[in-house]
Amino acid sequence: MRNGTAARFSGFAAGLVVLVASGWFLTGQAASPVQQGYPTDWSHHHVVFSRPANSRAAARIARDPRYWQQFARRNVPRVLSEDGYIPLAAKSFAKGKSSGGSATTIHGDWSENMGSGASVGVDNYPAKYTFQTTTANCGSAAAPDFVVFNTGLMGSTTQASIVAYDNLYSGCSGTVPQTYWAYNTQGQVLTSPAFSLDGTQVAFVESIGQGILVLLKWKASTGTIGAPANPTVVTNAAYRTCTAPCMTTITLKSGLGPAVDDTTSSVFPDYSSDTLYVGGALGWLHKITGAFLGLSPKEVTTGGFPVQVNPVNTTTLSSPVFDGTSVFVGDYGGYFYRVDPTTGAVVQSAQLDHGAGIAAGPYVDTTANLVYVFVSSDGTTNCVGATPCSAVQVLSTNFAAGASGTKVTVGSAGTALTPNVLYNGDFDSTYQNAVNATGDLYVCGNTGGRPRLYQVPITNGVPGTAVAGPVLANTTTGCSTITDVYNPNTTGSATEWIFASVQTRGLGSNCAALGCIFGFKNTPRLSSTAYSVGQTVLDSKFQIQVVSTAGISAATAPTWSIGVGGSTTDGTVKWFNQGPYNPSIAPWAPNTNYAVGIQVLDSNSNVQQCTKAGTSNATAPTWTTGAGGNTSENGAGPHWTNLGSISIANARSAGGATGVILDNTVPSSTLPGASQIYFSTRSNQNCATSGGTGGCAIQASQTALK
Repeated sequence: MRNGTAARFSGFAAGLVVLVASGWFLTGQAASPVQQGYPTDWSHHHVVFSRPANSRAAARIARDPRYWQQFARRNVPRVLSEDGYIPLAAKSFAKGKSSGGSATTIHGDWSENMGSGASVGVDNYPAKYTFQTTTANCGSAAAPDFVVFNTGLMGSTTQASIVAYDNLYSGCSGTVPQTYWAYNTQGQVLTSPAFSLDGTQVAFVESIGQGILVLLKWKASTGTIGAPANPTVVTNAAYRTCTAPCMTTITLKSGLGPAVDDTTSSVFPDYSSDTLYVGGALGWLHKITGAFLGLSPKEVTTGGFPVQVNPVNTTTLSSPVFDGTSVFVGDYGGYFYRVDPTTGAVVQSAQLDHGAGIAAGPYVDTTANLVYVFVSSDGTTNCVGATPCSAVQVLSTNFAAGASGTKVTVGSAGTALTPNVLYNGDFDSTYQNAVNATGDLYVCGNTGGRPRLYQVPITNGVPGTAVAGPVLANTTTGCSTITDVYNPNTTGSATEWIFASVQTRGLGSNCAALGCIFGFKNTPRLSSTAYSVGQTVLDSKFQIQVVSTAGISAATAPTWSIGVGGSTTDGTVKWFNQGPYNPSIAPWAPNTNYAVGIQVLDSNSNVQQCTKAGTSNATAPTWTTGAGGNTSENGAGPHWTNLGSISIANARSAGGATGVILDNTVPSSTLPGASQIYFSTRSNQNCATSGGTGGCAIQASQTALK
């Protein structure tokens, strides 16, 4: 019987793969296939589907449209911009670009001014909608791809509160990008926008001293940042049939009491039931039904909703996440909750965070039934100098009251009463492709000191000891969320990058000691796989390994060399150790005194390490191009060893970057710039493509994915 079930599901899944590749998804309780595009908003970042281990698990998650969206992002061929293609207007954004087309700069295709002080927000994300799975649509298409940014500013006659851009890609004709629509919704949008499944509606909360849930139908070519349109405001009952642009609102209330505010909790859509969940002030969790498809959207005021998750500890809620069974949400008092979506019954954890509170929404692996909670301070004295630790807590999705889960430390919370917030990390492709929740989680931790990347190994759902990676700033400052971008279809082999940012004093060579965004290549090693010379992977010791001899990797991972320049044999592949990430590698410079151990970037985007001190020549040498090769400058000049291609990129981003979302997946490289990342600055800077100084909406390259 079990084999028959598995076989039936395999056939069902194979058929669905074809549907997904064509842009069709299962929607509604009847699981009818409907053609849709790909929404990518904050909520897709917080729900993870590791690979199902059996037919029962597979059948359960196959009912969720989010699973197939994730599948398509990870498996449908995508096109990526060519690193060497930098539009003229973008060159001023790509400050600090090294000679020879260096990959150390995250190339900005565009940077649009959203207004002075504008920002999506520290833990917020833009929202991207791609209408076709096989074509990247420019503004000339009937349904162009577009990206939505909340500005974080109060809407007015001269300032949009929310804006969308289309004609996104550098290969499009005409102005890149163009304002698709921009609206004054009469409030300040301080949380992330979220899409309906078909992309025709956007849900978000705006604040006017109280939280107002907004459901918006947009219309193309309406409004600009400085002259926004005013959508027609209609009743909930009239919303379904109103003519775009139009919107309806629901005031978030404390049960039958007064209205409550929301500046911290983004709207989470459950597509299967057409329901929205959102938190807010005083610990109230709200449920809205009939959101995108119903006759009349309304807040549920029966069956325990809205529910005050902790009537004693009435602190602000962060963003909720729904896994199909429970709603998970944390609060700024440091507690975490599991809420029954039908009855409103609440299960409360132990106090997990004793510092800044649980400000980030959790990560929920709905396949493995695990929840990952990010904690700024665990309240212990177990870290450096008997200080508390920053940590990731892993709980079961059916955790009991008072549970604290399994903890893994990711740095110190320091001595300050309130450390910096620990925002959510992200999983690598190994974790998402494993059938047993095994892989790596990357987190930017050390909330009480200089922010640092950590690699958390997870085996069968159990986290191991975190491996410390590079320090990202030379002062105590806030770090960001992490976004992992995986591409299985790049030329030669799959590549993978993680993105993180710091608010100030970034150590990147292009950061100018200001806010900075970083990209780090974290492509995992694969077993029994053909590797060619120059390919790189990130090993289990958080060090970069470069192929020096081509071959096929062994069935099991090798014992990696730990010293820079060390060699590892792996089947018939030989690896050369480039060492740990160094975010501040600068280009080689003439007439410069170099000491042994200093690393520079050569004109081929390879890392060269000084092995014999000296003063560099007036002109660059002819560099060796193979990992492990040696270069000697003339006379008493330094000697260099080639450590392989650069695996790091960085760019200035004032105040740091917001959450990063990735772009669409398309099957050919006919359109340059058709697969990028999107974020906004957190402070004002020059917004190169639109001009002026303000908070910038940015599209940038998924660096080195080419």
